[in-house]
Amino acid sequence: MQGNFIGVGVGPGDPELMTLKAARCINEADVIAYICNEQGESTSRHIWQSYVNELAQGETKEQLELPIAVNMFIGREAANSAYDLAAEKIQTLVTVGKKVVFICEGDPLFFGSFGYLLERLESRISCQVVPGISSVNAASAAIKKPLTLLRESFAVASGRHDEAALTEVLKTHDSVVIMKAGKERQTILNALAKAGRSHEAHYLENISRENEFIADDITQLDPKRGPYFSLFVVIPSQRDRS
Repeated sequence: MQGNFIGVGVGPGDPELMTLKAARCINEADVIAYICNEQGESTSRHIWQSYVNELAQGETKEQLELPIAVNMFIGREAANSAYDLAAEKIQTLVTVGKKVVFICEGDPLFFGSFGYLLERLESRISCQVVPGISSVNAASAAIKKPLTLLRESFAVASGRHDEAALTEVLKTHDSVVIMKAGKERQTILNALAKAGRSHEAHYLENISRENEFIADDITQLDPKRGPYFSLFVVIPSQRDRS
């Protein structure tokens, strides 16, 4: 008797941005798994619970929560051990016939922790993926600007790159999204200035949530460290429409 393991994207924050397929998988799950921090806080769980409270109207099954405490700042070896342990817990549940849904903010395979579990489990148990709306798409909608048009190039970069690498990306591509911007805000602001693109950048944090914040003039942005769920979207001011 075998169950299965499904990575489900629940979107950037607004429960209405969950897909119908994501909602169905969650409703049918035996176990809801999610990443949480040492205090038991989980963004993906909050999105899921908002969905249950606001939209499901009590129609979902009773869920068994499976916290998986993984802190990516504790070092690679410790993080790998935590993922190994999480994978073993999931495999145990699946092998006795449980349908385990791992809920992920945004999309499971776009800067998602699900990817680390998938690489450990895909050869051992049945795995599936349900894509979700990423923060990149939500950010484009929030500022009401298309990410690409016609022949424009588009790149996604991590804010954890150094200033030189970010500057090169900004000079090479028309539209650029810089993820994981909170900790590296000053480095990103420096790269934008060096690339001459500060005037084309928008800063967003906690997209589609109640505490969403958008800065269209980043020259007025405080260079101090921001929240984890933040990014920069850089769109060319002059666009080739030929």
